[in-house]
Amino acid sequence: MKPERYADIIIINGDIFCRDGKYIHRGGIAIKGDRIIFVGSTEEVNKFRNSQTKIIDAEGKTVLPGLIDSHIHLIAYGITLDYIDLSAIHSIEELKHVIAEEAKKRRRGAWIIGRGWDQEKFKEKRYPNRYDLDEVAPNNPIFLLRVCGHIAVANSMALKKANITRNTTDPPGGIIERDEKGDPTGILKENAIDLMKEALPKPTKAEYILAARRAIQKCLEYGITTVHMMSALPEEVDALVKLYKNGGLKLRIRIYLDHRYLDKLPSKLYSELKNDWIRLNGLKVMVDGSLGGRTAALREPYNDDPSNQGKLTLEPKQLEDIIGKAVKQEMQVAMHGIGDRAVETILTSLENINREMDTHSLRMRIEHGSIMPLDLIKKAKKLNVIISVQPSFIGADFWILDRVGQKRIKSVYNYKTLMRHGLWICAGSDAPVAPVDTFRDLYLAVTRGGKRNILAQYTPQEALTMEEAIMIYTYNGAFAGFDENKIGSIEPGKYADLVILDRKLKFSRDLKKVKTWMTIVNGKIVYRADQEKEIKT
Repeated sequence: MKPERYADIIIINGDIFCRDGKYIHRGGIAIKGDRIIFVGSTEEVNKFRNSQTKIIDAEGKTVLPGLIDSHIHLIAYGITLDYIDLSAIHSIEELKHVIAEEAKKRRRGAWIIGRGWDQEKFKEKRYPNRYDLDEVAPNNPIFLLRVCGHIAVANSMALKKANITRNTTDPPGGIIERDEKGDPTGILKENAIDLMKEALPKPTKAEYILAARRAIQKCLEYGITTVHMMSALPEEVDALVKLYKNGGLKLRIRIYLDHRYLDKLPSKLYSELKNDWIRLNGLKVMVDGSLGGRTAALREPYNDDPSNQGKLTLEPKQLEDIIGKAVKQEMQVAMHGIGDRAVETILTSLENINREMDTHSLRMRIEHGSIMPLDLIKKAKKLNVIISVQPSFIGADFWILDRVGQKRIKSVYNYKTLMRHGLWICAGSDAPVAPVDTFRDLYLAVTRGGKRNILAQYTPQEALTMEEAIMIYTYNGAFAGFDENKIGSIEPGKYADLVILDRKLKFSRDLKKVKTWMTIVNGKIVYRADQEKEIKT
């Protein structure tokens, strides 16, 4: 063997996951530079070994391709790690107490920002309002995002800073909730949230970079080696490019720019976004809201709110114009569609566009696809649409039966049916909507949340096998990002992006306990849980 074929790293005794869903037991992987050069048995891999080769004994643990988070708001996630976490609050009184305590720590006039509240958990079963917040912190502007990110509550001082008054009209695709007198209650829905964001303190360039570093580190801890970053802003892209140039980008990033900023991205950045580390894949478009906030656009009214069918945040003609513009630039479009009316609007827009321009090769995406009855599944298949799902919602949406009723629940998060009809599905966290926790999400995809979960009770047939769940976080994610020839599976010639777990995966219950033992990106060890015990040379 020629010396240049000797491996820099060899993994031995691994339970290696293969693309066909089978495993190579006591398998070996040889890595040279940034590539995998051999996959086979531990005995065979030793032919790539010399005195300089680093040997990693996996000791029977499972080795997976680097995991791909196909839907994450990466820098927003990093920023919200500094926000007040409101996810464990179970009443408005408790929320008021938390805000009152925060106000004591801050100077008069300083912003109080939080995220994660959910009125479904509150014993009062209502939204908080500006009067609740004014009562405990009248001298600080307050902005609190609901867990879904599609609804927020602000107090009077924050509304004043954003110039939101009774005379402010609802923006297109947004709702300013008002009381019986016509005054804002503090609740802002969908595009109305953007009115408040203009008043919020803007992160500095250094803060964007710090947020990116923090979010990337969290991803590496969960074995994520590639992310599809949704709704990216030009400032965020600029921070990532700077991080890449400085050698601080430890995972691969595929960028989906917020469609509103396509013409505002500086041309100099475009040239930086065309490599295998950081690449501009396409646009992200919001078409409706969330089920939790009852703003997802439904064909029929909400089961628990018969006067409400949700809201499209874009008119169909606007959506078609955006898609058409993207197609002319050969860009993929990732379209947020949760309700069945939103999904239908997306698919009809694609049908109309296809009469003049072919979108099939661009692998158009529906993000979430939360309610997809059979007619929409068949239409999506004809259009070659990828569905990007979020298994974390299976656990979070404990109220789903009340929201959609017994008939529609059969079409909620129906992953197995999507697969059975030949659709490509990939998966992501949607952080900061949910925390980055890939193993929990794999568990939810495989178990439908366990016996007590409402979706496990009503749609157990939609549970994926362990192998199918791993595929939507690996090869399918690579396909969704046009990377299937480079990452997503453990094969010679592909980038050496791998995760070694801390145990062998045998049963779904193992996913409740499993952690990352080691993460390798581009042939480099970028995370290890126990530095002293992991590496054997």
